[in-house]
Amino acid sequence: MKNYQTSGGFYFMAFIGAAVYFVQQAHSFWTGVLGIIQAMFWPAILIYQLLSYLKG
Repeated sequence: MKNYQTSGGFYFMAFIGAAVYFVQQAHSFWTGVLGIIQAMFWPAILIYQLLSYLKG
């Protein structure tokens, strides 16, 4: 059985770092909310962009 605690901790730290970055860039409340949402999904966007780059 694989130990997922390490990867969960890494994802949490990456989420906090991304959230801080995106919220600092926000100019209004709603762009701050959008920044939190972006922080949740940035790994999926990163992998999609990487695979698109490698494909073409």
